[in-house]
Amino acid sequence: MPVTVVRFNLVEPGATPASLSARYRAAVEMAAYADDRGITTVQTEEHHGVANNWLPSPFAFAGAVFGATRRIAVTVSAVIGPLHDPLRLAEDIAVLDLLSGGRLVTVAGIGYRPEEYALFDVEWKRRGLLQDELLETVLKAWTGEPFTYRGRTVRVTPRPYTEPHPLLLVGGSSRAAARRAARLGLPFFPSAHLPELEAYYEERLAEYGTEGWTMMPAAETPLLHLAEDPDRAWAVYGEHFLHEARTYASWQSEGTRSAVKSEATTVAELRAEGVYRILTPDECLAQGLDSFVLHPLSGGMPVDEGWRSLHLFCEDVLPRLEN
Repeated sequence: MPVTVVRFNLVEPGATPASLSARYRAAVEMAAYADDRGITTVQTEEHHGVANNWLPSPFAFAGAVFGATRRIAVTVSAVIGPLHDPLRLAEDIAVLDLLSGGRLVTVAGIGYRPEEYALFDVEWKRRGLLQDELLETVLKAWTGEPFTYRGRTVRVTPRPYTEPHPLLLVGGSSRAAARRAARLGLPFFPSAHLPELEAYYEERLAEYGTEGWTMMPAAETPLLHLAEDPDRAWAVYGEHFLHEARTYASWQSEGTRSAVKSEATTVAELRAEGVYRILTPDECLAQGLDSFVLHPLSGGMPVDEGWRSLHLFCEDVLPRLEN
């Protein structure tokens, strides 16, 4: 059975407080519907100070999803580690792990937007050291035992639900990220299909004498939208996908590698490229993917259209995947 994911970043250019509130509530209702239908995961993410209202608080959103669901996992991919207080992040994740019965998955990255660091008055050049401190601190904090933190003895409670600790992966596309994961014995989450980086991570595991594993995107990880008439959907809604693709591409430096990076500058180019795909249910099933990532509210997509896409997938595609 392939992995099935519903992704939410709650982007809405030009939103009003009322429209954004409706979008947030719709996303939680969609997560509950997906949970009832057997979808595997809700995926969300973190970005700050973005004009189109990209979600800045993924753990608050995860808490709302957990309160509305029973089985579905929530993956935060990724939390920008150096922007968070390590002790408070350990507490927040522990509470969500307890609340959900172990359904939270956290991917910790260091980000790639200096302006986010400036917003929180965090020094960009220290991001690697801050990430090391954060990861080391949360692992100690989750033991529930006293430990030394910045020259003083602290203890963090409550202990999480999951043993030995909540699922925490190190994300990134650099050798530094792979080394960090291997040194701490944490799983590695490359930001794209990078077999050479997985091999480097495994070499470092052997060097450090630690154990870990890689959760790597497939060579193809398109973002999917379902429609009975894809031509019409591209004509009517293509600008929403293009807005998100162009926003994300504008943040990427030359060396950044991502499974969903787009080079398109027009809707026609985006459609031909295949990073975003609008498909009929039959076309979706024929993709033969290892993971199906639905993005029903992409780029400020109207909520009603997002529901149509999700209903088509859950009612017409998912039962056939299960069979």
